Amino acid sequence: MIDLILDRVQGIPEWGLLTGLGLLALVAPFVAPSLATQLAFLWLMVVFAQTWDVLGGQLGYNSFGNVIFFGIGCYACAVVQRDSGLPYYEALALGLALAAALALVAALVFGAALLGIRGHYFAIATLGLGIAAGEIAAGWSYIGAGSGLAMPLYPGALGSRELFFYFVMFAIATGCFFTLRWLYGTRFGLAMNAIRDDEDKAEAMGLHTTAIKTIAWAISAVFLGLAGGVAANMLGFIDPRDVAFSGATFGVWMVLMAILGGKGTLWGPVIGAVIFHITKELFWTYLLGWQRVALGLLIVAIVLFFPQGIMGWVKARQQSRAVVTP
Repeated sequence: MIDLILDRVQGIPEWGLLTGLGLLALVAPFVAPSLATQLAFLWLMVVFAQTWDVLGGQLGYNSFGNVIFFGIGCYACAVVQRDSGLPYYEALALGLALAAALALVAALVFGAALLGIRGHYFAIATLGLGIAAGEIAAGWSYIGAGSGLAMPLYPGALGSRELFFYFVMFAIATGCFFTLRWLYGTRFGLAMNAIRDDEDKAEAMGLHTTAIKTIAWAISAVFLGLAGGVAANMLGFIDPRDVAFSGATFGVWMVLMAILGGKGTLWGPVIGAVIFHITKELFWTYLLGWQRVALGLLIVAIVLFFPQGIMGWVKARQQSRAVVTP
């Protein structure tokens, strides 16, 4: 049965698959309007997984600090909407632009400082970066400090808020997917994979590895900044430790979703994000009180049984079938 499903999926052209999924995504909030918010957060999870995989999968640099760009996006957009005096939609557009710009600058600065470090040292440094950002935000009164920051009310009609932010988040996730799809097919994408396979040899071939890693991190940061601004508006409130710089949830989920789907692939993070988000929502719905226990067990299961991810498992199965096929 599994082999039959794989054969059917592989027989579909990529453009056909993308068109079908795009149409499904466009009609989903109208078919299930009560789930529009959950579906919007599904696209947020897709952005999380895709952007983490740029560094963690394509370059082999495991980062636990990507959430800092999401948090910068949250606060940048919120402050513009609060202080600009512009109408809601104009302030939101300006806030998202600033969120992307500040996240880009932060990635360039932190990348230049940290991406010369390798292995576990880099992972620990990024973890500390995310924790430090949360503590700074919690003590900065201009952005609400530990009391958090409330977002402005959406001015549209009742029920339109969910649809509006669903399509904005869908647009960000789609833009991220096609940007990375293009990037991975360029010479820059090949250079990223060369660094992942053997960074010393890549440097010996003349590649400016630190610059390449920094640029790649900056590209992912732009989409995280945009996602942060939209997510802050969807939630309606920003807490510095539990929302903006929540390394224990968002920061960990980024890693898990990419691992579950398959690191270093285009579709793996997307598949992992969808499965993880649906499973998490089911836990919160049917295992109330035990949902965190169940989520912890799911994390253990992902690490134990899917170390290569779903896409890695599919590839291994295809190779085994090719060997036994006469």
